[in-house]
Amino acid sequence: MPRFPLLTALALFATACADDVSSPADDELDDEDASFGSGKADGGPESCPVLKLANSADFDTLDDDVRLNKKAAQAIIDYREGADGTLGTADDRWFATMAALDAVKYIGPKALSQLEDYVADEGIVCGEVSVQLLAFNDFHGNLRPPSGSSGRIQTGPNALVDRVDAGGVEFMATHMQLLAAQNPNTLVVAAGDVIGATPLLSALFHDEPTIESMNLLGLDIASVGNHEFDEGPEELLRMQLGGCHPVDGCADGDGFAGAAYNYLAANVIESDSQEPLLPPYEIRRFGNASIAFIGMTLEGTPLVTTPSGVAGLEFRDEAETVNALVPELRELGVEAIVVLLHEGGAQTGLFNECTGISGPLFQIVQNFDDAVDVVVAGHTNAAHICDIEGKIVTSAASFGRLITDIDLVIDEATGDIVNKAAANVIVTRNVALAADQTALISHYDAIAAPLANRIVGSIAQTLVRAPNAAGESQMGNIIADAQLAASAAASAEVAFMNPGGIRTDLVAEQISGGEAVGQVTYGELFAVQPFSNNLMTLSLTGAQLETALEQQWRLSGGVEVAMLLQVSDSLRYTWNSAGPMGNHIDPASITIAGQPLDLARTYRVTVNSFLAEGGDGFPVFRDGTNRTGGQLDVDALEAFVTGNSPYIAPALGRITRL
Repeated sequence: MPRFPLLTALALFATACADDVSSPADDELDDEDASFGSGKADGGPESCPVLKLANSADFDTLDDDVRLNKKAAQAIIDYREGADGTLGTADDRWFATMAALDAVKYIGPKALSQLEDYVADEGIVCGEVSVQLLAFNDFHGNLRPPSGSSGRIQTGPNALVDRVDAGGVEFMATHMQLLAAQNPNTLVVAAGDVIGATPLLSALFHDEPTIESMNLLGLDIASVGNHEFDEGPEELLRMQLGGCHPVDGCADGDGFAGAAYNYLAANVIESDSQEPLLPPYEIRRFGNASIAFIGMTLEGTPLVTTPSGVAGLEFRDEAETVNALVPELRELGVEAIVVLLHEGGAQTGLFNECTGISGPLFQIVQNFDDAVDVVVAGHTNAAHICDIEGKIVTSAASFGRLITDIDLVIDEATGDIVNKAAANVIVTRNVALAADQTALISHYDAIAAPLANRIVGSIAQTLVRAPNAAGESQMGNIIADAQLAASAAASAEVAFMNPGGIRTDLVAEQISGGEAVGQVTYGELFAVQPFSNNLMTLSLTGAQLETALEQQWRLSGGVEVAMLLQVSDSLRYTWNSAGPMGNHIDPASITIAGQPLDLARTYRVTVNSFLAEGGDGFPVFRDGTNRTGGQLDVDALEAFVTGNSPYIAPALGRITRL
């Protein structure tokens, strides 16, 4: 596997103070004593203005105004540029201490005195710096405004009335510009799943449109999420580095430059080399204030990703990974730490609240070192602004519906964050469209439209993916029924669909390409099921089927969570929320085709290829025998909608809850 070049930059960050150190006689043009002998305490507040000057001045200032020897001035610039010889890139370095400055070739007492004199004459001081972070998560390539419940934010207690339409990258970019105008020290960051599980407009081109959109948006840094691995690590590296797809080429004909922003993956390790797949962190500076961004995905990524996507990789504990990096960052002079973590939880309040929190995110945050100041989270599509043991913990829903505005004040002398606040801002659709994003969408839309706008059938009412209290949804039912129907030749008796694979509602009123109300296009179906998994019919015993149903409950971060499979109309069962792990379901309540489940009998079961390999934490499906491959899941859904139009959703009731 090719090495990602930013890893070289990371090594340079870690060895900054040891680089290019020569003997005093070699280093000093004007003095033989190369100690920094300025009388200023190294690391004390009085040294901060000198370091600020050395870290920010250009060559002409150092040469003409500070009046350093040209070699000394160039040595400072060379040090800051890093290995690539260019300022403003990922491998830039800075002087965290006076000793580090003094260690650079041609810098000694005379040069340090000149720097000190200039600082005094010009009144350069260290103070507090305001920095703004604009954060989002789980964008999933939603370039167009998402539809149905996926395109709304609830603003009050009544979900039917208190809601605002939100999302769409043309609006999101404008909101970003308006927010960024409030502070020149602004960075745009994301907590994973920028790509993957995307609508057809992006997926048809291997998510290149989304990467290009994020470049236009000004995204600076992103952690990887589990969906960044949907097509494997090689494809993720192509997303970062650029180049045409090895099989399909560049379908729009104009090449692909890759992400202008940097992906971070602190807890993703190549098994063979035991090296990070991507850089663990990136450090940005504003004046003499520095912020470290650690990026990572959830440790459980292999459980929610197809096995081929994570082959050869290890995913390590989130808290242990962060805590191990804290001493390294502090050695580099960094005190302000932001974690971009693609793991989440849930809360019961509105989008700027933190009520009734649950889920693994909050346990992980409690295990973080106290040095961590801010956690930008994702994965569960939750929206919240929390304070967990002094750490701001944010999440911005999904699909670009919210932007989290995080405001930090950093003391340049100490490096500490002295004030912090955050709020989620709704990406309303009442602002001007960003022209560059509109042009990008139009470019790809012209190529994709003939396929996307093809009418496949009709629905009598909107089908929602949100489950009822028992865990059953309308979209889950139609997909499971479609998969069962598509597997009749393989003698399938029951079908299961993982809820995470259902990405949006099927909205009767949505008009994608000039179709009538109620008509469904292929692009709308693809938005519901964008993974292009093949169907697989396999044999399981009744006992294994019961095990599969019990595996819907598992521990995550020490907390029991449920992932309820959607089931075909042939299956019925009842579960008890009060039951212990492994005993939530009474086997006597399970029926298939109206008959009680026979634990000893063999049944033919259809799942998608992701579940067939144990995805989403269902290892029992790996034990299925007599496997028969089938068509793509989205093709099965298309055939079912076409054959049952106008589709009328049956009443819910396949799954019941005590």
